[in-house]
Amino acid sequence: MLKQLMLLQTASALALALALPAAAQETATDEAPAATAEAPAADAATEAPAGDEAAAPADATATEAAPAEGTDATAEGTEATGDAATAEAPAAPAVPAESMTPDTVVASVNGTDITLGEVAVAARQLPPQYQQLPPDVLFGALVDQLVQQELLAQSVTEEPEVLTYALANQRRSILANEGAGAVVTSAVTDGALQAAYDAQYGNVEPQTEWRARHILVASEDEAKAVKARLDAGEDFAAVAQEVSTDTGSGSQGGELGWFGPGMMVPEFETAVTGLQPGQVSDPVQSQFGWHIVELEETRPQAVPTLDDVRDELSGQVQQKAIEDRLAELESQGQVTRTDPATLNATVIADPAFLGD
Repeated sequence: MLKQLMLLQTASALALALALPAAAQETATDEAPAATAEAPAADAATEAPAGDEAAAPADATATEAAPAEGTDATAEGTEATGDAATAEAPAAPAVPAESMTPDTVVASVNGTDITLGEVAVAARQLPPQYQQLPPDVLFGALVDQLVQQELLAQSVTEEPEVLTYALANQRRSILANEGAGAVVTSAVTDGALQAAYDAQYGNVEPQTEWRARHILVASEDEAKAVKARLDAGEDFAAVAQEVSTDTGSGSQGGELGWFGPGMMVPEFETAVTGLQPGQVSDPVQSQFGWHIVELEETRPQAVPTLDDVRDELSGQVQQKAIEDRLAELESQGQVTRTDPATLNATVIADPAFLGD
């Protein structure tokens, strides 16, 4: 049954995906009613009617001039005008948003109502790319989806066993999200963010960043030969392009860009910190091979501002608040867990366990 539920969800999503473009197209068409309504009038003014029925009014206009008949013609004109007015009458105004509630009925399937609240929940559960569409585009497609689901649901004569447990999990998840949301809302304050920032960055001293280049070779002898070429005045970038086995940086003349403490292997970082800008190191061995390093320049590594790390700190505060709340609730409640050793956990992967 779980497989069938997944298939139903997939089919519903596909139906919605197919319905949305049509709904969007209808919306675009509805945005230009005036141009569509005016087109027949232009045709009537420029195109001669065909057939005997069209010829008769033309003859009558040429030969009949009696007042009574003129009155009839006026009446016919009035009727035509009335018909045109009726055809162009605007649709009934939409129900004001303030008069609608989540219980407002938007469809009914064999006596079972589908409400505006159900449509709103379905809209919130859509993938992000669909949630960006205007509500008037989504609405009809969502109603159709819910109607189709209700039709299929009503066709089931016996509720599957999995439904009980699926609904319990869904209810628990929704309520848990509400509880977590309340915790997060009260926890993430300017004061909490500032305290988290001070704890993490308050005592951080500005550190140094380095910009360097290197030449990587396989053996110490090769490294010594490279160092001799550089000491003789050869261009570092040219030698790096020629011999470096680090092809990524080698093609860029050995350029590594800016890096800070802890970003390079310790042997490499130690070599860099012992140089002044413009100096070239002796051969240095690391797990990658033998390096010749040139320090190009240094700069202080700025401590990030609160705004720089606000999102990161907000996530940390939220996580800590939820963990603290969970620990509090569990300590105050009565929670028991059955020893897994006394159970056969493999049944949860058995399709037959829930009657599938």
